[in-house]
Amino acid sequence: MKKTLFDKVWDAHVVETIENGPEILYIDKHLIHEVTSPQAFQELEERGIPILRPDKIVATADHNTPTLNQHLPVKDLLSRNQLKQLAENCKKNNITLYELGHKYNGIVHVMAPELGITQPGMTIVCGDSHTSTHGAFGTIAFGIGTSQVAQVFASQCLLLKKPKKMRVTVNGELKNGVLPKDVILYIISKIGTNAGTGYFCEYAGDVFENMTMEGRMTVCNMSIEMGARGGMIAPDETTFEYVAGRKFAPQGEEFNKKVEEWRTLKSDPEAVFDKEYEFDAADIEPMITYGTNPGMGIKINERIPISDDKSFEKSLEYMGFEAGETLLDKPINYVFIGSCTNSRIEDFRVAANFIRGKQKAPNVTAWLVPGSKQVESQIREEGLDDIFAEAGFQLRQPGCSACLAMNDDKIPQGEYCVSTSNRNFEGRQGQGSRTILASPLVAAATAVEGKIIDITKHLN
Repeated sequence: MKKTLFDKVWDAHVVETIENGPEILYIDKHLIHEVTSPQAFQELEERGIPILRPDKIVATADHNTPTLNQHLPVKDLLSRNQLKQLAENCKKNNITLYELGHKYNGIVHVMAPELGITQPGMTIVCGDSHTSTHGAFGTIAFGIGTSQVAQVFASQCLLLKKPKKMRVTVNGELKNGVLPKDVILYIISKIGTNAGTGYFCEYAGDVFENMTMEGRMTVCNMSIEMGARGGMIAPDETTFEYVAGRKFAPQGEEFNKKVEEWRTLKSDPEAVFDKEYEFDAADIEPMITYGTNPGMGIKINERIPISDDKSFEKSLEYMGFEAGETLLDKPINYVFIGSCTNSRIEDFRVAANFIRGKQKAPNVTAWLVPGSKQVESQIREEGLDDIFAEAGFQLRQPGCSACLAMNDDKIPQGEYCVSTSNRNFEGRQGQGSRTILASPLVAAATAVEGKIIDITKHLN
C-alpha cells in the first residue's frame, strides 16, 4: 500500500483502532498557553486525575500578554490572573514554562520551532487553531479544544477519526516581491475557505521545496484558513539544517540517526490523495484581502470582484468597500507586522530591507511585534531596530499582540489595518476594526506610503 506523508506519520502514532470508529492517536508534544489551559487543569484536578506525561508538555505565555513594559507587573487584571494561573498550574504539575520575560518566551508557534522542540515526524497539538504551523517540519500538528487539552493531559492520546488527504502543488518560479504569505493567500482565494474541511493538506512542488523554513511555517500556519485540519510539507535538507544544533533538538550521532528516519517522511510516488489542486507560480502576485475572511483576496492591482451573494455584500459593507473598486491608494492609518504567521526574523529582514533609508508616513501607526525573545534579540543584533526607529516604526516586545486584540494592542473602530496576521474577521483586531491581510513587504510599503500601493512597481 503506497502511503502519503500524512499516512506515514499518522499510522506510526496509532495506539489502537476502534472497530468501525475513531482511532487512539499518541501525541508526542503538547504545547499550552495561558488562555486555553486553565479549564483543562481544573477539570483534571476536580476529577483527581494526574497529568500523565508532564515531560511532553511545554508552556508559554503569549496570547493575553502586554507587548510594552513586560518587566513591570501586568496591569490588566484578566491577563494578570491568567498568567498567574498558568505559572501555578505548571509549577504544581512539573511542566516547563517560559513565562513573560524568559529568554525563551514567545508566541507558542514561533518559540517551539526555533528551540528545536518541533521535529519532523511528530504529532503536536495545542489549544490554538494555528498549531498547523508546525506541519512545515513534516509533523501532524493541529489545534484542539479545551476538553481535548484535558484528554491529552490525562492520557497523552486523543480519540480521533482519521482525516482525508488533500494535496496542493505549486510549481514554477515566484516573481520578485511575491512572498510565502502571497502564495497561501492566493491558494485560499482560489479554492475557498471550506475546500480543506475534513482534510489534512500536503503542500508539494518547486515553490515549497525552494522556501525557507520560515516561509513554510507561514504557509502551513494558514492551512486552517481554508478549512483544513492542518498542513504539511515533507522534510528535506532545508528542514534538517534548520533543526540542527537547536537547543532541544537531538545532538551529534543521535541527530544523524534521526535524519535518516526523517528522510523517509515523504509521500510515495504512487500515493493517492482524496483531493488535488495544482497552481502555476507565475500566476501569483502580491496579494491583499478586501473582505472579512481570508478567502476574500485579490492581487494587489486587481479590482474587488462583483457578486450578488448576501454575505459577500455584508462583508463589503463592513469593510466600507464597493465591488469593482481598486484598493490602490486607499489611505491606511495602522500597520501591524507580527503574529504566528509573520513574526520571525526573516519577516523583519524583509521589512527592514524595504524601510531602510525611508520614513513612515505621518498618518500611520506602525507596530512591529517579534514572535519571541530570540527574534527580538536577533533584530537588535542585526541592527534592524535602528532602521525601524529611524523610520518611525515602533518595535514592541514579543506576544500575539494586535493579531487578535486579546491584549492592549487594538485597532480603533472603523480604522483600516494592513496586517501580516492570519485572520480578517469582523472585529478580529478590535471592535469595529477593519483588517487587510498582506505580506510583510506589502505591510512595510503601506506604512511608508500611508496608503496601499502596487509594490510590484517599486521593486528592482
